[in-house]
Amino acid sequence: MSNGNAITNRLPLLLILFFIIGLLVYLQWPETAQKQQKFQRIVSVKVTTAKLADFKDSIEAIGTARANEQVFITSKYSDLIEQIFFNDGQLVKQGDVLVRLNNQEELAKVSELAANLSESMAQLNRFQELLSSKATSRSLVDQQEAQTKAIAAQLQSARTKLNDLSIKAPFDGVLGFRDVSLGAYINAGDVITSLDDLSLIKVDFTLPERFLPTIKRGQSVIALNSAYKNQQFLGKISSIDTRINPITRTLKVRVEIPNESLALRPGMLLNIEVVRQVETLLQLPESAIIPIENQHFVFIINNDNPQEPTAVRKSITIGRRLPGVVEVLAGVNQQALIVIEGALKLRDGARVKIINPLENSNLEDSSFEGKSLEEKDQ
Repeated sequence: MSNGNAITNRLPLLLILFFIIGLLVYLQWPETAQKQQKFQRIVSVKVTTAKLADFKDSIEAIGTARANEQVFITSKYSDLIEQIFFNDGQLVKQGDVLVRLNNQEELAKVSELAANLSESMAQLNRFQELLSSKATSRSLVDQQEAQTKAIAAQLQSARTKLNDLSIKAPFDGVLGFRDVSLGAYINAGDVITSLDDLSLIKVDFTLPERFLPTIKRGQSVIALNSAYKNQQFLGKISSIDTRINPITRTLKVRVEIPNESLALRPGMLLNIEVVRQVETLLQLPESAIIPIENQHFVFIINNDNPQEPTAVRKSITIGRRLPGVVEVLAGVNQQALIVIEGALKLRDGARVKIINPLENSNLEDSSFEGKSLEEKDQ
């Protein structure tokens, strides 16, 4: 009974204690909420400025490289290889002798026919002198003249075959692997080696027919290959096919790329970029643009109070796009600081904290290259 009375006597004190604690919490709560709300209104952002840069309108395609001239060196005749004058991968000039087949028989035949031709011509001269004095008939002179021409033709044929037994380079270029050995017997048509003129590389590729009005001879192209990641190879369109493929509706185009360094080789896969137009335009990173229905907005930093900068939403007009880049037609100038990261957390008039120096923004004073988004999708 005494315990119950003690609890009853202390109950008012406990109620008073809880009331005081609740009052203190109530009095302190607005200040804490206000500080938290104030902290949440400051948004960390990264900024940049709109800049003038080259806007390259281009088309991309894929093609396979091939040599300007390419041929397999073969023999017209079957015989033993007597001499070899080249090594694998050697640079040669037009007319350089690569291989000489056994030519002893042809040399002897040429010598014999040359002697016969000399004797026949001497006999013809004597008959012509006799004919002038009417000591012989015209028919004998004609017969001797025909015989002389026949021997001359045989000699020319023998010399041609003798020359063909010395296999020469048909043009300047680089030889491939040697596929024959000294003393080997080869048949007509056997491959001795390959020869490629690598001073100029040709690339054939196809484009959709809708690009025909924007493609012309002499147009600049850029070629890239995975073996040379940081190197561009410049060339020009040399020819355009006169016909459209009726099945694929594509147009065949040929490009020529100078290759003095011999870096490019036949068979390489090349990414071709056909440059249609290059303009200097005001541009922004795509991350700065906020689309709302049919309008586009950016957040611009208001620095009227440097201690408390704020973000102001502004409508802009955009033009063409490249991957990661947008052309700006109206709405901002080159002096405005524009939010490129953190814009989705902002509202008009929100306080911001700039966390990146301007020189580290992701829009540099350089060219923006690539194909349009429409062409990329296709």
